Amino acid sequence: MPELVEVEEYRRLAQHAALGRPIAKVDAPDAWYLKGGLTARAVKSALKGRSFTHARRIGKQMYLDTDDDGPVLGLHFGMAGRLIVDGRAAITDLWFASNKELTKWDRFVVHFADGGDLRMRDSRRLGAVTLDPPESKLGPDALNVTLGQLRIALGKSTAPLKTRLMDQRRLAGVGNLAADEALWRAGLSPHRPANSLDERELRRLARHLRKTMEDLLARGGSHRGDFMPARVPGGVCPKDGTPLVHDYVGGRSTFWCPLHQT
Repeated sequence: MPELVEVEEYRRLAQHAALGRPIAKVDAPDAWYLKGGLTARAVKSALKGRSFTHARRIGKQMYLDTDDDGPVLGLHFGMAGRLIVDGRAAITDLWFASNKELTKWDRFVVHFADGGDLRMRDSRRLGAVTLDPPESKLGPDALNVTLGQLRIALGKSTAPLKTRLMDQRRLAGVGNLAADEALWRAGLSPHRPANSLDERELRRLARHLRKTMEDLLARGGSHRGDFMPARVPGGVCPKDGTPLVHDYVGGRSTFWCPLHQT
């Protein structure tokens, strides 16, 4: 967390509340948070006097374009990052993260000339701020992925299906919770080799993956899927009552049903 769904909410907040406002100054107190060789002095110089013109998202990455062909501000939210504009948080109930409103966790702040601001608040300090990040390294966005794009993303890989779905270079935006939800809905084992799906299974996965992303976005959180209440130690499958297996795929905690996920 946050996953695609949460970052889309951040993007919508920025689109609504942060565009067209001249930037008066930038606070970047945490050098660790600036990536790609970026320094506090450089980001302040690059953004001061400009305005954000568009808020975009690819997968779990957010981008703020600036006017007059200025730089793109890239925001990565890690496990606990939140976006706050003028004191309003797009998401207030992240899983596995503190939702306390503590300014000591503000890693990056853009102050607008009108007195408002945009803040990256991150209790776990795992997010990042960059300028002109390489967007081409990301795969197609999971919210709009087509059957053909999914087929290419899985390719001939023998890696576990869940691992391949979460590879942001292949498919951008599928996080741990969304992957478990989509595979449970599609009836596919997370351990299946990615290249083992036949055409019918591939179509089923594409359909359920898109519907999962749409449902989670409509419900306002990656943790609000149909499978999530059962995704706990000792949980049973909501479809058939089978005790769930809890293991690890690609180093990520994974829950799945051994009866209908084959």
